[in-house]
Amino acid sequence: MSDFPPQLPHGDLAEVLTDIFFVTGQVRPNFGGRQLQFSRNMIVVRDGESLTLVNTLRLDEAGLARLDALGKVTNLVKLGSFHGRDDAFYTDRYGAAMWAFPGMPHERGVTTDSEIVPGQPGPISDASAFVYETAVVPEGHLLIHRDGGVLLACDALQNWEAPDDYFDEATAEMMGRNGFYRKANIGPGWRNAGKAQPSDYERLMKLEFRHLLSAHGEPLLNEAYGAVKATVKHVVGV
Repeated sequence: MSDFPPQLPHGDLAEVLTDIFFVTGQVRPNFGGRQLQFSRNMIVVRDGESLTLVNTLRLDEAGLARLDALGKVTNLVKLGSFHGRDDAFYTDRYGAAMWAFPGMPHERGVTTDSEIVPGQPGPISDASAFVYETAVVPEGHLLIHRDGGVLLACDALQNWEAPDDYFDEATAEMMGRNGFYRKANIGPGWRNAGKAQPSDYERLMKLEFRHLLSAHGEPLLNEAYGAVKATVKHVVGV
C-alpha cells in the first residue's frame, strides 16, 4: 500500500439518489511545477450487490468500511483522461475490473479490462455510454436510466459554483480567474485540452437526464438538463 499515492482528506460517503452515493475529497496535483489543491468527487453506483466506483478517490479506513457495507466492489470506471490517481489502490484492494473508453491512458500499471463502447453492455446494467467523438483526449459520460436520468461526468462537465473547503487560497483565486466557477460548466481545462467540436455537444443535448454528478463540484439534482443546455448555448453556441 505504501507504493500508492497517500490518502487525502475527504468527507462522508452519502446516498444522493437511490443506490447512488457521492463523496468529496481533496487532490493536490502539480501542474507545470505549481502545486495546486482543490476538490474532487467519487461516485459509487450500486447495481444489485455489485458496486461500481466512478472517478476513484481513495477513502480512509472508516470510508472503506462504509463502502464495504454497501456491497462488493466489482468495477471501476475511468471517464476522463486526467483522473486515475487512485485507480491502482482499488484494483489492488478489490481486484475490480477497470472500464474505460478506448485509448484511455492509465497510471501505475493499471490497464483497461473492458472498453466502454456506446450501444454495448457496460459495467452498470441500466446505464448507457456517451463519448466525445471529436475530442483529442478520451472522455465521456455514463447515463444511468434511473430517477429521470443521472449523467455521470469527469472533467467535461463540472458543477463548481464556488471554491469549497478542500481548496487552498491560491488555487481558488486562480480557478476563479480562469472561469471554473459556473453551474453545469464545461470544464475549462478539459475544453482547452480536449478540443471537442460542436457536433459532440449537439449529440449530448439529445440525451435525457435530470441530474448531473461530476468529478468536480456539488451534485446538480433535478435541473441538470436545463443548466447544461444553457452552458452549452453560452460556451459552444449550439
